[in-house]
Amino acid sequence: MLVLSASDQRQAAGMNDVINAVATALKESSAGRTESPIRTSIPVPPANGVALFMPSMVPAADSLGMKVVSVFPDNPSIGKPSIHALVVLADTATGEPLALLEGSSLTVRRTGAVVGLAAEHLARRDAKVLTVIGTGAQARGVVEAVLAVRNIEEVRLFNRTAVKAEEFAEQLRAGLMSKAGRVSVATRAQQATDGADIVVTATNSAQPVFDARHIGPGTAVCGIGSFTPTMQELPTDLMQRAGKIVVESNEAALAEAGDLIIPMQSGALGQDRIYAELGEIAAGKKPGRTNDEEITVFKSVGLAAMDVVVAKQIYDRALAASLGQHVEL
Repeated sequence: MLVLSASDQRQAAGMNDVINAVATALKESSAGRTESPIRTSIPVPPANGVALFMPSMVPAADSLGMKVVSVFPDNPSIGKPSIHALVVLADTATGEPLALLEGSSLTVRRTGAVVGLAAEHLARRDAKVLTVIGTGAQARGVVEAVLAVRNIEEVRLFNRTAVKAEEFAEQLRAGLMSKAGRVSVATRAQQATDGADIVVTATNSAQPVFDARHIGPGTAVCGIGSFTPTMQELPTDLMQRAGKIVVESNEAALAEAGDLIIPMQSGALGQDRIYAELGEIAAGKKPGRTNDEEITVFKSVGLAAMDVVVAKQIYDRALAASLGQHVEL
């Protein structure tokens, strides 16, 4: 079995590679050619955490495996990351374990990649200003992926703990945004969203994290943080204003996305307001953005199909490049 660290994975595949793998996974999912049960979620009340078990098989990508991920939002208070994860890959012909991949970095890159894919199809071509609300682990993948598909000139950050936003801003200035562009930290969400072309929320909030009145025409909004029926990052009136609401999977979104479930339960939103799955748009079965004025919303809850396809791509390339460590079980 091959063990692949976060560093191994970055050497094996770049962000554009990961975006392409995510597109393959979502196209196959929307075409009904994957086996991806709704993930099993196990609450861990004493630690205010949750453990998620996400299996999937994607025959077209020769991918079979499962991601195990824990989300413990209080961990930073004891100096530990809030997200830990592992991905196990198996051989689709024999069932034998092929690889064990560090899953936290894979999750960050895969989540960023799906935002990049959504931005490619749902954001204006001339989008220049990216706002990220929530500057935890997922934020770096988001910025990296959006930079891969749009010529972003300004990144605005907002976080309820301002020091975390400032730390991430410094990382961007020294890294992804070092050659061009401006990085700023807002003191209020309104400052970050006013005039933004792409707005991404990456929080664990149970309440909307910005005011929809400050989302202008032509904005593409991506909600990637909330992943349970009781969490709602995106305001209900934004969902009502949106020209297109896009999801990864109708089944998963209607089971897990509080950003949709809560407005639907109140009667403010109907199921028919979901325009398409992102895989349908990526496959050319439905158009993405059709004019520069419409507000688009992409709501992600994460699909295991994306994880296993990305993992298999990384595994194949790592083998070819002699990356990772071989272990006997």
